[in-house]
Amino acid sequence: MKVLLIGGGAREDVLAWKISQSPLCDELFIAPGNAGCERWGNLVALKDTQIPQLLNFTTDNHIDVTVVGPEAPLAEGIVEF
Repeated sequence: MKVLLIGGGAREDVLAWKISQSPLCDELFIAPGNAGCERWGNLVALKDTQIPQLLNFTTDNHIDVTVVGPEAPLAEGIVEF
């Protein structure tokens, strides 16, 4: 399973750590991530508020599951996409 984790703070670092431990996770992408997150997956150079670009990334890379960490993209309606 391919997973996209959205966010770049300490919360996302911990989420990335745990997601990367799952035997179901084949590949983990983190947008935008941080230096610590790079240990757990592939960083994607997209901000958590670039919703249309994140949608394109999920389609282009056949992402199976998306986890949203910060509140800002949720408040901007990312779940509608």
